[in-house]
Amino acid sequence: MSEAHWRHKDLLDVEALSFSEITRLLDTAARFMEINARPVKKVPTLRGRSIVLFFAEPSTRTKTSFDVAGKRLSADTFSLGVSGSSITKGESLKDTALTLQAMAPDIIVIRHSSSGAAHFLAERLDCSVVNAGDGRHAHPTQALLDAFTLRELWGPDMAGKTLLIAGDIAHSRVARSNVLLWAKLGVSVRIFGPRTLLPPGVAAWPAEVYDNLDEAVSGVDAIMGLRLQLERQQAGLLPDLAEYARRFCIGRRHLNRAAAGAVVLHPGPINRGMEIASEIADSAQSRILDQVAAGVAVRMALLFTLAMRNEVQ
Repeated sequence: MSEAHWRHKDLLDVEALSFSEITRLLDTAARFMEINARPVKKVPTLRGRSIVLFFAEPSTRTKTSFDVAGKRLSADTFSLGVSGSSITKGESLKDTALTLQAMAPDIIVIRHSSSGAAHFLAERLDCSVVNAGDGRHAHPTQALLDAFTLRELWGPDMAGKTLLIAGDIAHSRVARSNVLLWAKLGVSVRIFGPRTLLPPGVAAWPAEVYDNLDEAVSGVDAIMGLRLQLERQQAGLLPDLAEYARRFCIGRRHLNRAAAGAVVLHPGPINRGMEIASEIADSAQSRILDQVAAGVAVRMALLFTLAMRNEVQ
């Protein structure tokens, strides 16, 4: 890994990262991927460091991934959820943040239902803040692990490849962060979703918007399905879930229209038969479990990079 100074105190979204910084994180993740393949996966790199996992929204993959990443680096990780915090007693996010800072953590990883929550903390805290998903806004480490997954398949020069992101775009922080990241890497991005599930202003995104799924999948190198986020939606956006599954579930016929060797991704959790057919999720073309493995390595790389930056301050 390069010894060059890392200029970011926090990771709030991929928008702030340059091409070289993205490449640096992915290269570092590749080295940690090798460590994760060893019989003994733990290294003493962050021994004595403390990482708080502040998850105010439910999470399995992201929270566990950050926890495993921290522990494999020998850091001390502490989990805090809304049910176990004073937020349930009316404490504000600001007061919770100041309480956490008084405990002198090195890094706080936050997931919150409010867009901008991570930025709110980062402005007020001296320690590093990592956005693990805030409302509909951003999920930078998911975008980075998606990039790592496809870079392992395509190689470091991914320019000229085409990725389709399909499904519930309007409520997806994953879609927003991925579109921004892939644009920096020179990958062409297509977006498809029912009109009621496309956000205002999507035409200004650095992506091509499609209104026909068969046309959207034609010739693409990868398809990323998105979870249908019913918990974030207002009533009436999808009057019939069975009709949604029939028209928009990614199946074999869609992969047959994609480029030869095309692969499928999904950030999880999957609603099988709704967003993606089980036969596709479990097929040789699926890279969904590779994404999970990549998540640990990418988050190890990020925690390491932020901790080393803080060490030289």
